[in-house]
Amino acid sequence: MTKRRILGIDPGSRLTGFGVIDFDGGKAVYIASGTVKSVEGAFADRLRQIFDSIGNIVDEFRPDIVSIESVFMHKNAGSALKLGHARSAAICATFKHGTEVFEYAPREIKQAVVGTGAATKEQVQHMVVSILSLDGSPAPDAADALAAALCHGHQRRLNAQLGTGKAIAGAQ
Repeated sequence: MTKRRILGIDPGSRLTGFGVIDFDGGKAVYIASGTVKSVEGAFADRLRQIFDSIGNIVDEFRPDIVSIESVFMHKNAGSALKLGHARSAAICATFKHGTEVFEYAPREIKQAVVGTGAATKEQVQHMVVSILSLDGSPAPDAADALAAALCHGHQRRLNAQLGTGKAIAGAQ
């Protein structure tokens, strides 16, 4: 398998985590991570900030693949819709670069990184620090994004063996 750069995204309408790793076979190397804060202004302005910020991250780090957390149903339908909009803004920001986009359910990401789909944010942070040999803990949303990238890296290796994949249609 060739080395691939993976951008993980943990979408949110106010905080969107991102994490960039290089994945070569079974080895993951940390490149960068952080949080896009879009807490000010009208909802449309926050979506533009997510779109612009993720676009700048893609411009800077040139990922081959984007791994994003899929929408899960909140108790509040309005919150789920806002999350879906934020997720769409992040995905659309990657289109001009022709990156492949893959999505994973939150439970699937936690299962891949921690070993249980019911893991807490603290457990995800701990395992991300351990797997990537980080000196400190990234912010919770950044750790979730790194976990999404790690999930895809491991899934990619498995998919190569099985000949399957879950790219989002039209996102390539």
